[in-house]
Amino acid sequence: MKKSVLVIALAFGVTGAFAQDLTSKKGEPMLPEAEDWAISMNADPIFNFIGNAFNGNTSNGAPGVNWMNGNQTIIGKKFIDEKNAYRVLVRLGFTNQTYKNMVSDDANITTPVFPATSPMVEDKFKMRNTTIGIGAGKEMRRGKTRLQGYYGADAMIWISSSANKYEYGNTMTGNPTAAGQTATPTSTTWNASTGAVTGTPNNTSRMLSTKSGMTFGIGVRGFIGAEYFIFPKIAIGAEYGWGIGFQTSGKGKSVVETTGGVGTPTTGEVEAETSGSSKFGFDTDLNQGTIFGFKGSNTGTASLRATFHF
Repeated sequence: MKKSVLVIALAFGVTGAFAQDLTSKKGEPMLPEAEDWAISMNADPIFNFIGNAFNGNTSNGAPGVNWMNGNQTIIGKKFIDEKNAYRVLVRLGFTNQTYKNMVSDDANITTPVFPATSPMVEDKFKMRNTTIGIGAGKEMRRGKTRLQGYYGADAMIWISSSANKYEYGNTMTGNPTAAGQTATPTSTTWNASTGAVTGTPNNTSRMLSTKSGMTFGIGVRGFIGAEYFIFPKIAIGAEYGWGIGFQTSGKGKSVVETTGGVGTPTTGEVEAETSGSSKFGFDTDLNQGTIFGFKGSNTGTASLRATFHF
């Protein structure tokens, strides 16, 4: 009888030990439950900061925060129960940037007397980008301890476009008839990707605007990953995926200001059409980043990530 009681007590003790492993000292559950929400972020900066804290460098910066898959993609989860969750992927990006630069005023024909300086005019470069992505998926989980495996699939669609506009302080004149007029005005040359000034030459032609064709993409992706819950509802994990994606971009347009014509030169705007493109891929995430434009080039690197449930 004593042996039976001892065995029963031991069994309850072991069961209690495992139960306690899935709750905190305050009784908080470690794992996600039904109706929980979750959001993930890249945990690499945190671990880099912790590692750098022991390398003797006094100039270590604080960790930054990035969304899990780069390119500002937000991924959230809604748990149906402790083993199943819906996933939502959203990216809404609208950027309008204006860059300015001062150049010499070509209309000035006088030499300034010190300490006066030569008059200047302003050039502008406006950059606009739009990216919209929406995705949805289903996640299923396995495991009865803090270590949880999961798998599932996501479906995604995305669109994007961009446009640049250039404005100049100096006027381009095809047939100069007065002092200060010129067919080769001093104008800023811009880096169309970064907005940086690359020079201020006397241009014979200069860009007025560019517009990309609309890009549309669609993709389906399967994924598998694992998480370990280090604190109640806080997990560290990694995810890999394999999918198929397709995107197509329409034709774009550029407008250039230049001089030309038969006889007396005139100033005009020359329009040119740029060709479209398409991409198709079936591969692991690591090699699929350029296909899943919505997901970004960081997709599939399986960086450590932190997931918070609430």
